[in-house]
Order: sequence, then C-alpha cells, then structure tokens
Amino acid sequence: MLGVLRMGSRASALARAQAAAVRAALEARHPGLTVETVLIRTTGDQLRQGPLPGGKGLFIREIEEAIAAGHVDFGVHSMKDVPARVAPGLAIGAVPPRADARDVLIGAAETVTALPRAARIGTASVRRRAQLLARRPDLEIVFLRGNVDTRLRKWREGAADALVLAAAGLARLGVHEPLAHPLDPTECVPAVGQGALGLECRADDARTRTLLEAVDDRDAALAVATERAFLVAIGGDCNTPLAAHATVTDGRVALRAMVSDPDGRRCLYDADTASTRDAEALGQHVADRLLAAGAAELLGR
Repeated sequence: MLGVLRMGSRASALARAQAAAVRAALEARHPGLTVETVLIRTTGDQLRQGPLPGGKGLFIREIEEAIAAGHVDFGVHSMKDVPARVAPGLAIGAVPPRADARDVLIGAAETVTALPRAARIGTASVRRRAQLLARRPDLEIVFLRGNVDTRLRKWREGAADALVLAAAGLARLGVHEPLAHPLDPTECVPAVGQGALGLECRADDARTRTLLEAVDDRDAALAVATERAFLVAIGGDCNTPLAAHATVTDGRVALRAMVSDPDGRRCLYDADTASTRDAEALGQHVADRLLAAGAAELLGR
C-alpha cells in the first residue's frame, strides 16, 4: 500500500472537476494510493466584483500556505493563476497533459470580425479586452467576473451579446455550448499557462514529487515553462495585457507572445522557435525582443 496523498483544491465547480481528474490519474498510475481532496477557500474566491487586488496569487495563496504547513501534500492549480515566481520552498512537481489552450467566443457570431458593430462582449480579462479592441475598436467590453456558470447565465440573460471564455474550462466542466467558437491562438493569444494544470508541492518532499512525476507530461511542461520564462522576463502581472502560447512538435518549441496597452491601441506581437533544449531561453529571447520593440514603455518602465 502506498498510503494517502492529501490534495488541496479550491471549492469551485471547475476546481473540483480538475482535482477529480488529477485524483483519478494518480490513483490509476499508483495502485494502492489513495488521494484525498481537501477543499480550501482562497482569498480570490471571496472577491466577486472588480479587479483583483494583489494579482493572480490570490487564487492559490491559502493552498500554498496549507502545503507549506504540511496540512496537504500538494495543491492543484490552473497554471494561469500561478504567479511568475513560485513561492519559496515550493515547486511545481508535475504538469499533466494540457487541455485546449484556446479562448472561445460564445455567441451568434463565429469570429470577432463577424460580431455586429458595437457588440457588447463580456470578459474580466485585460488580455482579452486588449486583443478584442485591437481588432475591433468599436466593441463595448462589459466587465463580467464569476465562475463559468455565472458568466454563461449573465450572457443568456442579456448582460452581453457574446462572451470570451477558456475552452479548457468548458471542457473540464462538461459544458457543451453549441454557440462556442474557438478563436485562432495566433489572433487571440491565450494567457500564460491557459489550459494547463500545475501540481505544486514542497520542494523537499521527495515522496510526493516522485508520485506526482507519474502524471507529468513532458511536452505540456516544456510549453508552460517556455511561457512562464517569457512572463518572468517581460515582468508583467495580471493587470498587464500580455499573453504567450507555446507548442511543442518534433523536438522544437514554438512561442507566440503579445504585449499591449489596456485599450489595444498599441498591440505588439512576436514569435519564434527553438529546440526544446532551449525552451526557457526562447521565452527570454522573445520577451527581450518585445521589450526592445516598445513593450517596456507599455509596461510603464
């Protein structure tokens, strides 16, 4: 018997679905292991309106504290919620296979171009806002926060003509919305880590790290590492309109990244490829080029 592994998770429907998938994968790879889920309410879960003060870490802070204190062995995070630098003493022990990283446009129009003039688009993401306005300055961006069900309900009630959500969230919740249309990631670049999960544990916890490694996906981990290297080098935060999306194919990693002003009036893009051996260097390289092209000014430096 391998005993018990305690897993910390947020309590939202999406977080529970993600945790259940991780539990099933770990128990399948380790017969005799029992994974127990410990639900933890984070500061981010308690803030229902307005921008997030303090950034992405609000959705994982209490889980990280539980890991550090030994109350749980590891936590399950959406990688897009993990700050550029992991908390001291902790480590990302595994990145399971990545779901669809794309955004989807939910509404009668299949593309951003096809949206009616002055259409109201619901999102709370500064990244999505900037890229939507860069292509369609006439659009009205409606600030909508909340879980997936809440935003879908508000859209159906007429709060917006269309929504932009993450494809991965819909898929993991089993939501089959017929009016969901995937957006080309070269036109609407996804958030850093979107569609990927990170299993975080104590850096010195050899037992847990060994167990987690069984569900690690090398290509997903490389892609996320490339995106996060870009995030560290560019120096942005969750209030900065920036994005990065990496894919791994035949031993090479391709990265496309974006930095913008809040209203999409100046939207800078860059893309490049490298060997997987140089994945993190690629993220640094693309960030350096964007900074030289004017991203430093957009970031207020």
